[in-house]
Amino acid sequence: MSSDYHFTGTWTLPSPPHQAREVVVDLARYPEWWPQVVAVASLGLDVARVLCRSRLPYTLDLVLHAASRELPDLEVRVGGDLDGYVRWRLTPGAQPRTTLMELDQRVRVTGPLTLVSPLLRPALAWNHRQMMDSGVAGLVDRLTRA
Repeated sequence: MSSDYHFTGTWTLPSPPHQAREVVVDLARYPEWWPQVVAVASLGLDVARVLCRSRLPYTLDLVLHAASRELPDLEVRVGGDLDGYVRWRLTPGAQPRTTLMELDQRVRVTGPLTLVSPLLRPALAWNHRQMMDSGVAGLVDRLTRA
């Protein structure tokens, strides 16, 4: 079994793509609306250290580097406990003033969980879904209030 993971998802957001983009690329404010993002520290232009903890008793220590901030495709390179990328495609939604947000995430576990990752695959995938569902709910709430 592999320690590689591929996650996808599609959501509709209550704002046009340019407004959704402004929130999605603002890593420093993630803890304000994404409960599982417990801390963010800037490491320089477009680079941040991010600590995430979802349902499982483990905190991921990640280094995120914004590779593309231009619509429609946003990309973040991921390092630390994971290695890979997260891509968000933000396009106009079916309804006026909405965004269709599509996620494509490909990562490999590289941190302390590397050895047990294959055994914990179902739990780690479940944990990721919990984190994404909560994050999208927080993002929708943030965009609704903006």
